[in-house]
Amino acid sequence: MSISSFYHISKDGQLIKVPTAESALAAISTGGFIWLNFCQPSKEELTKLIEPLGLHPLAIEDCFDENQIPKIEDYPSNTFILFNAFSYANQALKMYEIDIFIGKNFLITVSGQDSENKPVLKDVERLVELQMQNAQQGPSFLLHVILDKIIDEKFLAGEAIEEELNSIEEEILADVPRFNPSALMHLRRDLLELRKCLFHERELLVKICRKDCLFISDRAIYFYRDIYDHLAKCFELSESSRDIVTSLMEMYLSLLNNQMAQSSNATNATVRRLTFITTIFMPLTLLAGIGGMSEWTMMTGADNWKFSYPLFLLGMLFLGIANYYLIQWVEKRGRKWDGSKSKS
Repeated sequence: MSISSFYHISKDGQLIKVPTAESALAAISTGGFIWLNFCQPSKEELTKLIEPLGLHPLAIEDCFDENQIPKIEDYPSNTFILFNAFSYANQALKMYEIDIFIGKNFLITVSGQDSENKPVLKDVERLVELQMQNAQQGPSFLLHVILDKIIDEKFLAGEAIEEELNSIEEEILADVPRFNPSALMHLRRDLLELRKCLFHERELLVKICRKDCLFISDRAIYFYRDIYDHLAKCFELSESSRDIVTSLMEMYLSLLNNQMAQSSNATNATVRRLTFITTIFMPLTLLAGIGGMSEWTMMTGADNWKFSYPLFLLGMLFLGIANYYLIQWVEKRGRKWDGSKSKS
């Protein structure tokens, strides 16, 4: 069972709610125009409008196809417009299709429910009542009120994405190793989807502003030009957000490479110190091994060990000190050589 509402806007500009679509169709004969606001309708409900309002079956099929892009199609008795509404919450972009039929004396909006099981066009009736002075002028003015509300919600989604980008930037600067780059990649995909949708909607409004739609009056064109300006700003906002995502990814990779380079330098410094110590003690270990086999006792005699071993230890000390300064000299000379080579 669909959650829909039906209205008759009388000649004197009163918004009269009627119980069924059939009642609204019957009220056309008294003048004014009707607004059929369907929420999750069945295909049979829309098919019933083919004969009285001249809706095209292909347009009705598009109302139940979720893979359509925003577009505008003209038919003899009406114009079909496919638009999208956005919402961004819990780090996820939600897109909802809104299908619109506009004719000489009727406006039909077809939408579903959002993630909270609320109508996508919630509170639109109250907004129409507040702007009844404009809406009563005809279906094209009523459509302007609805589209203006949808685009305002697009700005809210864009601002939420900007706030998400700011928090991601703070996370990257606070702790690079623990940051999960999948959040950026997911946001990048959302922005690509957002840009594709906004691009087609902008082209749609260009056609309307160019007076290609027969059922939008010339007096209402100025209002649609204002909507086009808002949509163009929203498109530019999505483009700048995509650039920010690219910059954040580059910043994350740069900071991560810097940390990896620092870790590598620390490891190299540790290995260098260990190599330095090993190089000094390698000849001393050799001499200690020879002395440990009593070679010095054999060379000097067992009675002279009190002199031979102290001399042996002093010789090892001298050799270690000499080896230390020799390595220092070789390193300094190597650095000077590398510096002169880089200058040349």
